[in-house]
Amino acid sequence: MDTDSNTGTFRPFILVAEDDDSNFKLIKAIIGKKCDIEWAKNGQEMVDLFEQYHDKTHALLMDIKMPIMTGLEATGIIRKQDPEIPIIMQTAYAFSSDREAAMAAGATEVLVKPITLNTLRNCLSKYFPALTWT
Repeated sequence: MDTDSNTGTFRPFILVAEDDDSNFKLIKAIIGKKCDIEWAKNGQEMVDLFEQYHDKTHALLMDIKMPIMTGLEATGIIRKQDPEIPIIMQTAYAFSSDREAAMAAGATEVLVKPITLNTLRNCLSKYFPALTWT
């Protein structure tokens, strides 16, 4: 859904890859009232969801370290299908090598966990200027 049927406001559809329940709940609490979200618990689920919802997906939030398939691997696969979609990677590690690896895999941005309300909302607002948080 691109617009809220009640208000007519823009609602981005965002796929979130996060293997930790509490981290996903935090993301949902931060953006869930203004964005439509689908949850993948590992990189393979993210690739599958992206294939299923590619036509309506506006952005991806991708954890780097996940079971089954890492966020780096999933990003590489998704980038082959869509070189333009914003992929915002999240890492618990603030090392420059993690950031460089994420950017090399095709990330548009890299955020360091714990992700704060302002950091995530400001990041999404860069890609979706029509999105308002008030």
